[in-house]
Amino acid sequence: MQNPSSLYLLSKRSLLCCLTLLLTSVIYVWQRAASQNAPDKNAYGVSFANVARSAGLSHKTIYGDEHKNKYLLETTGCGVAWFDYDRDGWLDVFFVNGTRLNGFAKGQEPTARLYKNNRDGSFTDVTKAAGLARTGWGQAVCVGDYDNDGWDDLFLSYYGKNALYKNNGNGSFTDVSEKAGVAGAKTRWGSGAAFVDYDKDGDLDLFVANYIDLDLKTAPTPETGPCLYKGVMVACGPPGLEGGKNILYRNEGNGAFTDVSAKAGILKTYGTYGLGVIVADFDNDTWPDIYVANDSAPAALYHNQKDGTFTDIGVEAGAAYSSDGKPQAGMGVGVGDFDSDGWLDIFKTNFSGDTSTLYRNLGVKSGLLTFDDVTFTAGIGVNTRFLGWGCNFADFDNDGWLDIFLVNGHVYPEVEKLTTEAGYPQRKVLYQNRRDGTFKDITADVGNALLEPTASRGCAFGDFDNDGDLDVVINPVNDAPVLLRADRTNGNNWLAVKTIGVKSNRTGIGARIKIVTDSKTQMDEVRSGGSYYSQNDLRVHFGLGTATKIKQLEIRWPSGVVDTLTDIAANQLLTVKEGAGLVKSAAKP
Repeated sequence: MQNPSSLYLLSKRSLLCCLTLLLTSVIYVWQRAASQNAPDKNAYGVSFANVARSAGLSHKTIYGDEHKNKYLLETTGCGVAWFDYDRDGWLDVFFVNGTRLNGFAKGQEPTARLYKNNRDGSFTDVTKAAGLARTGWGQAVCVGDYDNDGWDDLFLSYYGKNALYKNNGNGSFTDVSEKAGVAGAKTRWGSGAAFVDYDKDGDLDLFVANYIDLDLKTAPTPETGPCLYKGVMVACGPPGLEGGKNILYRNEGNGAFTDVSAKAGILKTYGTYGLGVIVADFDNDTWPDIYVANDSAPAALYHNQKDGTFTDIGVEAGAAYSSDGKPQAGMGVGVGDFDSDGWLDIFKTNFSGDTSTLYRNLGVKSGLLTFDDVTFTAGIGVNTRFLGWGCNFADFDNDGWLDIFLVNGHVYPEVEKLTTEAGYPQRKVLYQNRRDGTFKDITADVGNALLEPTASRGCAFGDFDNDGDLDVVINPVNDAPVLLRADRTNGNNWLAVKTIGVKSNRTGIGARIKIVTDSKTQMDEVRSGGSYYSQNDLRVHFGLGTATKIKQLEIRWPSGVVDTLTDIAANQLLTVKEGAGLVKSAAKP
């Protein structure tokens, strides 16, 4: 309704003006108070941007049907690897790929992808020239120089037969799977994998987990099960299906491997349905142990007995179940010393409706390695709606304290029908280390690319642009890759170390690196595998905070050789050769 009275209009406008001024003042006071009480969104000093498309990572990872899955095989997705295949000092990236039940026309099959780093923030697809255009139900990837020729090789697990690609040193790879004896004699569901010199003879051995002994001809379908998730028909398993058995291959030093699983005690385990695999010296005895995240079963911790055998101590050590004694649906796994006490801790991702799990390593007590589930006391238990996959401890802000990062995505595309779930694609989670044994979810504060939902699976961590901070690459399901470039504004310092073994394996896998600054001591190891089905940068990264110098750097090699360097300037990549010390240093901005 309009009123012709100009006086009325003037009064109305004055009233509106006053109300507007009052409202503006109230909003200003509220915003100021909120900004003073709320955490500073820039306090972390790191931002993330998805630069995959502009960087040239443009292919689509295909994995099962996009809307309805018939078998669990269509749900697991695959991994991704950072590695410098051409030894030019810049990380290249390799994506495992999958397929679909109905297959593809000849020439249109999805294949694995290798992208060469152009050193300018972009990548070039060199898959065909490298001889890596393999198709099939790809699963995990791990990296290591199995033949000690100075060039890192690739191992890929598959549903079907596995693949070992020898790096020829000229930009190409040769499939030596059958010759090396690691392809497998029958169809198996290979899952997480890692190179490991378990007997410390200088040759990299290979551990391969297996998920389910699946025969598509006899496997139950959603309708025949029937198999339901919150009333929605979904793919069946893993409970009710026969679990796979893990494999340990011993490297004979002549290009061939021998299956020593039974002899080494790998088949004697509480759990099965193996997915994520990681290798680390958990009890500080200089011998590598193996941890396996199992789906719907207790996790396995294979303790190295130093005589060629392993014993699963996961249950006794307190690293197999949740804090309330239940088996979890483990997916990915990361290792790091988050509290800087000199013992490597474990982070494991799990199914939705549950939390991820943080196991704090308490060391060896009364002769037994002991972990404490600190998921809730450390602040990790705040999230239960996400279904986690790839993960790692990573010091993104270079403050010298390891944060935790994980990617998420539901296993069933059918959950889009449910309002009770976080969706099929889900956001990432970044937990900041508060330096007192606790973490805080700062994902919303950092925002942007971290909040973009993705049906994530494998992810890997590495400094692809050599600027001194860690970036993240994600291999999703039925989508294009995600490349999260990290950019720091906090001015913190860093150091990265590349290892070259001589008596030890050439890659230096298993070497423990300890650095000492004026403010603290840190340690980590060179490792193959980890996250979910993926391979992180083999160069070990340390955040230094405000420290400008490393007083001492010590590398304990698997052979027992110890190299020590002193008075090292920050903000550089060091290349250290076993027994020879520093052979190269490269300062970066």
